[in-house]
Amino acid sequence: MTSTAIRSAWYLPEREELALLFASGRRYRYFGVSPALARRFSDAASKGQFFNREIRGRFRCSEADCALPKVA
Repeated sequence: MTSTAIRSAWYLPEREELALLFASGRRYRYFGVSPALARRFSDAASKGQFFNREIRGRFRCSEADCALPKVA
């Protein structure tokens, strides 16, 4: 993943959960993210801009204590 704001992303479709590791080292989980939106995020040229426009402030989230395993 190429992004200056977001280092890694994982999506768990069965839970509709998007987990993001930010460049700051902080990890957050976003709940209720549809598979279609997760796919659009994955395809976005700028993950940070997409996150700010489509995800930030629109979904319930919590800071995560640990990294999630990468799910294809």
